[in-house]
Amino acid sequence: MRAPTGQQFALTFTGEAGVSTAIVTELAASLRELFLDGIESTQSHTEDVLPPMGDGIVLVPWPNRIKDARWVLDGTTQQLDISEPATGNAIHGLLRNTAYQVARQTASSITLEATVFPQHGYPFLLDTRVEYSLGDDGLTVTHTIVNQSASVAPVAVGAHPYLKVGDVPVADLVLRVDASTQFEVDEKAIPTAEVSLDGSEFDLRGGRRVGEVTLDHGFGGVGIQNGERVHSVTAPDGSRTELWGDEHFRFVQVYTPTNFPLEDGTKGQAVAIEPMTAPANAFNTGEGLRQLAPGETWLLRWGIRHRAPGLATVLD
Repeated sequence: MRAPTGQQFALTFTGEAGVSTAIVTELAASLRELFLDGIESTQSHTEDVLPPMGDGIVLVPWPNRIKDARWVLDGTTQQLDISEPATGNAIHGLLRNTAYQVARQTASSITLEATVFPQHGYPFLLDTRVEYSLGDDGLTVTHTIVNQSASVAPVAVGAHPYLKVGDVPVADLVLRVDASTQFEVDEKAIPTAEVSLDGSEFDLRGGRRVGEVTLDHGFGGVGIQNGERVHSVTAPDGSRTELWGDEHFRFVQVYTPTNFPLEDGTKGQAVAIEPMTAPANAFNTGEGLRQLAPGETWLLRWGIRHRAPGLATVLD
């Protein structure tokens, strides 16, 4: 029987610190499995189930939600298909149910491509490409978006990895998010205000144990150092998994479900750190939205790396 997630593309890289492996799926170009230097670094799922809770999928041409699945283009209301029935919103873009095609493959990398065709509520044609590449600095993910339309296309990009540090219980990991603002939201999880995190219980710059917080929150004011925006989860022994993004990933969503479907059939704690170039409802607010000119190409990168004990500090 063919897997519901389509072809499974296995990657491997041997470096000084050990062997790194990954599995990427044909469906949604999902990062289904990632071991860095032999350490499980993302939450895995089996090939015979759709990515649970968006696990590992690519989010294009928008991450997160669009309120009521509607937005206005040049004075005309655009009605997207409702993909979050509980709220009536459109969520996580237009490629989560799309099969990607292989453009290039090596032992340690895979480049997949998919087209966003004009459709309900999004009258634009985009060529998209995503490359997953393993190397000495872990996994690097490169997105390329080309606007093949005759007019300017609004675009945002995101990803949906759930991070781990080996077999350490996720609740025991220390979560650090380098963000200075938080988006307050309404009952449909749509931002109503962006507020400072100074003095807030959701200020994660100093670190909080995952088991102590309940989050499905969007953050802004993401810091940047040496061209990277870095968030992490750290184990009690000091080892950590870092998620980094380039200068385009100015926003991040953090989600800590306690009912994530695990590979053994049970449910448990998970933590998603979702790099985003725009926050929720960006098609209506314009915040972080890239207005891609006809024929223009947008290239952006993020990645995941493992840091061994001694290279990380833990929360006292």
